[in-house]
Amino acid sequence: MNNSTKQTVLIVDDQESIRLALSKMLSKEGYEVFMAESGETALDILREKKINVMLSDLKMHKMDGLRLLKASKLIKPEVEVILITAHGTIEKAVGAMKDGAYDFITKPFKKIVITNMIRKAVEKQALVVENRHLHEQLAHSEHDRHADIIGQSDVMRDVIKLAEQVAPSQASVLIQGESGTGKEAIASLIHSIGARTDKPFVKVSCAALPDTLLESELFGYEKGAFTGAVNQKEGRFELAHNGTLFLDEVGEITPSIQVKLLRVLQEGEFERLGGTRVIKSNVRIISATNVNLANAIKEKKFREDLFYRLNVITIDIPPLRDRREDIPLLISHFLKIYQEKNNKKIDGISEEAQDIMTDYHWPGNVREIKNVIERAVVLTQDRVITQKDLPGSISSNKVEDRKFSIPFGTPLREIERKIIVETLKRSKGDKEVTAKLLGITPRTIYRKMNLLEEEEKREELNKEEVVKEEPESEEARRIREEEEANDNINS
Repeated sequence: MNNSTKQTVLIVDDQESIRLALSKMLSKEGYEVFMAESGETALDILREKKINVMLSDLKMHKMDGLRLLKASKLIKPEVEVILITAHGTIEKAVGAMKDGAYDFITKPFKKIVITNMIRKAVEKQALVVENRHLHEQLAHSEHDRHADIIGQSDVMRDVIKLAEQVAPSQASVLIQGESGTGKEAIASLIHSIGARTDKPFVKVSCAALPDTLLESELFGYEKGAFTGAVNQKEGRFELAHNGTLFLDEVGEITPSIQVKLLRVLQEGEFERLGGTRVIKSNVRIISATNVNLANAIKEKKFREDLFYRLNVITIDIPPLRDRREDIPLLISHFLKIYQEKNNKKIDGISEEAQDIMTDYHWPGNVREIKNVIERAVVLTQDRVITQKDLPGSISSNKVEDRKFSIPFGTPLREIERKIIVETLKRSKGDKEVTAKLLGITPRTIYRKMNLLEEEEKREELNKEEVVKEEPESEEARRIREEEEANDNINS
């Protein structure tokens, strides 16, 4: 290795002979090697040392390689992890790559295979770290990197995390989501923190243009190519060279354009309309659609080979109705923007209006809520947005009652039961969400629900015991028959 600073490898294996053999091999390659006989020791080393790559056996006592992988990604997410596995555990190793493992190697392994793998992992890790430093510098000068992406819900955190993970790569990304969910904002985020951040980010709205115009927009044209082509024009592929091309509403592209787009993606070259000169194109493709492309493929409206070219990585953006906890954040965000834009002082929004907006289904998603807030800021004559400032279609929305009453004197156990049952009902049975709302762990919800179920079963059994009739005694039968006979006589 030619690096002035040695790259470091942490070897984790509970067999000393394997640790020593790997250490000797990698030391000769110029790596600084650390060794750990257990996952716990490995985590201590990760906390204390700068490690580039961790090479760990999958099967170990106490903490196995999978648990070590997950723990290491929490402590030092930038460390690349390679797992050593036997043939019987290859399936587990493949699954581990979903949890962030760089790769895996099977026993018995050859020196050249493992050294090549570690070299590539080191190179990747160095690029990631370098990228991170660059992003931090950019973030310092442009601190509001996620300005157009507002959301603290778990689903949006997952979307942003995935976007940040794929950004440093060159893989094509397909962003799926309903209209107005923020697909362009996610595309912009990926470009802004990716390796091409200092290169062009060029957008094309595929739904807004007819075939002929879309083709000329994508590939450009030569002078005289058609009536009105008085000058040569560069297409979006040329303008985005070495940068990112964002194809918005890619599901609307007609089959004839799909063929030409596929050729560019496969061969990295094209000709302008009316031209013969082959133009090379090096762009990263990010596309977005609100169309179900899987259905479009079945209906022969979208080419399957093009779909796989575009869909290396898929990011699904949830509709606003599936992340209602983000609505108050969005309201606050847009209130700030539009009161400044319109030079109006707005103190906030009434609780009633916010509840109405939180319960509304928002078919237009973030774009719709943005327009509603702008309208309210412009039209309100007060310093607080109220129900009357909202459009009729929204202000008439029936708000689900967020409160329920418990009679005074209800036993504490019954109060707890009612709160858990009611919260479960309103979260549609989602115990994870219920636990989060009540500020307890999901495990506590499961335990309390089991106790409640057991109590209910006992109550039912007790009722059955009370209701169940005992066999009628001879004396009781005699009395009953006498009474029935008297009733007959009297009637």
